[in-house]
Amino acid sequence: MPAAPHVVTTRLRVPAKPCVIEGDVFDAWSWCASDHLVWLHHDRLAEGSVATTNPADLVFVVTDGDVAARVGLPRELARLHAKGFGFDEATWALAPYAIDDATDLLHATRTRPRDVLALCAPSLPALVWGLHDWAHFHNHGPFDDPPMTELACDLVALAWLRENREAIGLGEDAVARVARDLAGITRQRFEGAGRRVPCDAEAIFDGPYPIAPVARTSAA
Repeated sequence: MPAAPHVVTTRLRVPAKPCVIEGDVFDAWSWCASDHLVWLHHDRLAEGSVATTNPADLVFVVTDGDVAARVGLPRELARLHAKGFGFDEATWALAPYAIDDATDLLHATRTRPRDVLALCAPSLPALVWGLHDWAHFHNHGPFDDPPMTELACDLVALAWLRENREAIGLGEDAVARVARDLAGITRQRFEGAGRRVPCDAEAIFDGPYPIAPVARTSAA
């Protein structure tokens, strides 16, 4: 029988980034300046491609139950979703369906995400999506333009992944694969909405965090 995976806690640097999306896609960009994220993972990060939906192994663990109750975060037992971490009946997690709810509730109550949540992500896709959701938690918007909203958070997530590459233990080739996955997802989102992609998706994800603004697009 293989040995149980060793649980590791890593503090990731996730500094606030400027908004590069034009228009009113966000109504409160960086309403709370991001700074660090506590990441729970196993000693060996599982790989895999980044797809269009949150992976099942992505879990935001509640670190302060009193704050979570005050904010009104929907909760479920962490052990039901995070396997191999030894969580007991006293450990709660943000309900997987409640990412958008948490984004609104944290903003409405002005609760710093790091004061109530930590990221539990044993795989690379879960880590990437966790960083994406962490960007959502700090940058509030009405979500009436999903492709542009998601593009903004993908760009921040990838920048954070690059800045923490050594702490995560990723090679440059792994980060490049994530960049290609995110470029493909961006194209799917805009094309699925019948809109032109507002940038060269491959180029914007292959390079550093953009400086030039990205303009909103209309129907293709």
